[in-house]
Amino acid sequence: MTATAPRFGTAHALRLLLVTALATAALLGTVLSGTASAHAALTGSDPKDGAVLDSAPTGVTLTFSEQVAMGEDAIRVLEPSGKRADTGELRDLCAGAVVKYGVDLHAGLPKGTYTVAWRAVSADSHPISGAFTFSVGAPSRTVVALPKEETGGGPVGVLYGIARYLSYAGYVLLAGGAAFVLACWPRGAAVRPLQRLVVRGWVLLTAATLALLLLRAPYTGAAFGLDSLGAVLETKTGAALVSRLLLLGAAALFVAVLFGAYTRREDESEKKDLTFGLAIGGTVVAAGIAATWALSEHASAGLQPGLAMPVDILHLLAMAAWLGGLAALLVALRKEPSIEGTAVRRFSRVAFGSVVVLAVTGVYQSWRQVGSWSALTGTAYGRLLLLKLALVAVLVGVAWISRRWTARLAETATVVDVDGDRDRETATDVDGDGGASAEEPGDGDGDGDGDGGAGEPVTVPAGVPRERAAQLARQRAALATARARRARDADPGRAGLRRSVLAEAGVAVVLLAVTTVLTTTEPGRTEEEAGRTQASAAQAAVPDRPLDLTMPFDTGGAVNGKGTVRLTLDPGRSGRNAMHVFVTGANGKPMDVPELKVSFTLESQQIGPLPVTPDRVTAGHWSSARTQLPMPGEWTLQVTVRTSDIDQTTIDKNVKIG
Repeated sequence: MTATAPRFGTAHALRLLLVTALATAALLGTVLSGTASAHAALTGSDPKDGAVLDSAPTGVTLTFSEQVAMGEDAIRVLEPSGKRADTGELRDLCAGAVVKYGVDLHAGLPKGTYTVAWRAVSADSHPISGAFTFSVGAPSRTVVALPKEETGGGPVGVLYGIARYLSYAGYVLLAGGAAFVLACWPRGAAVRPLQRLVVRGWVLLTAATLALLLLRAPYTGAAFGLDSLGAVLETKTGAALVSRLLLLGAAALFVAVLFGAYTRREDESEKKDLTFGLAIGGTVVAAGIAATWALSEHASAGLQPGLAMPVDILHLLAMAAWLGGLAALLVALRKEPSIEGTAVRRFSRVAFGSVVVLAVTGVYQSWRQVGSWSALTGTAYGRLLLLKLALVAVLVGVAWISRRWTARLAETATVVDVDGDRDRETATDVDGDGGASAEEPGDGDGDGDGDGGAGEPVTVPAGVPRERAAQLARQRAALATARARRARDADPGRAGLRRSVLAEAGVAVVLLAVTTVLTTTEPGRTEEEAGRTQASAAQAAVPDRPLDLTMPFDTGGAVNGKGTVRLTLDPGRSGRNAMHVFVTGANGKPMDVPELKVSFTLESQQIGPLPVTPDRVTAGHWSSARTQLPMPGEWTLQVTVRTSDIDQTTIDKNVKIG
């Protein structure tokens, strides 16, 4: 007995594409978890990260690159013991282009290391968070642990990302599938597989939107509950999600008319009027749903938002028309071998127009979000954009192959009779009444009534039970289906088009995943501008003069155990410096010590400790002319002084290097 290879059908293909999409999204989310962030960035703070103050400040302020939304407990200052040091009342200190918020501190705070933890939501709806420390008097031990995970990460972040992807996928299937029916294949409105595709797109988008609404509070760092859900509804993102749900109600009415009254219209003039009405109404609803993304994400913040939002809506509409139409065409080719070549050619023209719109709007969006050539390779957003452009290029290449197959596609699929003496049209269920089609024989008889076979009445011979006659009818229907499949697969144009469209759909699934991650990644222009702002602030905070520090020490030795170390660093900036160290005793005279060591550590970049062994010049004077500090930042300076074989101490000091 010969084994038959299993048929790779549409259901298998769609399941494979879905698994590929989720795997790609998960992989991209893992790779970019350390680089993807939001639109706004923290550009400065007072006190600064790592600062050591002589006395406790009266408040803490944070400065951001762009507008942010901060709620209750957005800034928390914690004492070394973990107790709240701030009053809990957020102060809005914004003035003009400066975005600054702060909190007041209690009076009489103890000395030690304080932790500042903050969280906010940027203007494009993405959460940001961070933490830093400063010390009063001297650094100390603290029971407060800095958060290891930024807001928007962890399992909630993964679920939120998956819901975002599924919302895009649902929109593509809903809007693109309906557009394919109206613009390319009106007869497809009565085809069950296409109806299921569009309806599933609506269900997917609705479920994903509800999930985003419920996950929004924990995604931004708030606790899940009715109070936090009410707070979400008052935000721009919450309003956009609620608006999307309302528009999906209108979309449900549109789908009901498209697959109901529209399919029953027989008068051509009435059907033309209904087609026009559905086209206008559907475009308005689709654009409105697209606007819920444009009004709450990257397009709504940053450069030229008034122009960026309409461009973003056009970009989403073109994406849906192309990718959603592609999914509809794939289903039609697998389930409906009688789809006309004219319908395929119409979609080819729609896809070409969509690619043109995507190219024009994509160039503008790339310029707006990237800003410079260096950001293309130097930022996470730029690298993702290059990956997206590569996928689009592959997709266009495969689409060009599909256009070649479209030109060779026969107008009508014919089936050769088993005897080879006549041709006839393939049976297709176009009216949705349950009759058999080439792929779906229904009840096996082809006419939908259960008493005939292959569309013809069955004559029951005398003495043959009706059950046997029904079995014969099912066998005839199976043979007819097999002939239809062989004829369909024998058409090289249709088979080649089906393969190329399947390849397009596979690339499109990955492209959609990359696009989803791209919308949650900090734009390259913002990342570079924030970096320049932070560098300028750090440069301005460093005085333009050599570094000069005086640090007392006490090794505990009975003789010459106390003294002072004076260290100078010229010019006190990154690169090569000349370092001089002077050690004086308690009597103020130069003091020779058996050993003196210096090291520098930049903890924020995990650099160091970089040891420096200065040369003895004279009694109490050591120097090093080649002290190298590779980059600016808040460095920790350590000076080790040994006054005897057993008496030694190490002095720590935070220094700002420009």
